[in-house]
Amino acid sequence: MSTTNALQTISATPECSTAKRTYTVAEVANHLQISKSKAYELCREGHFKTVKIGSSVRVSKSSFDEWLEK
Repeated sequence: MSTTNALQTISATPECSTAKRTYTVAEVANHLQISKSKAYELCREGHFKTVKIGSSVRVSKSSFDEWLEK
């Protein structure tokens, strides 16, 4: 495999992507122009996929975007 092909293969993997895959609850609140407590409520109600990292909650960008389009 040439160096160019190897670089193309590496850059095509999701791990190398700089695209944002999650939102913070504050970003969700800001995007929807609601309070953070209301955004946390939407997370608890299961409107979109979330993951808890320590005490932080992250919202899946794809599930949030799908929910927003409904």
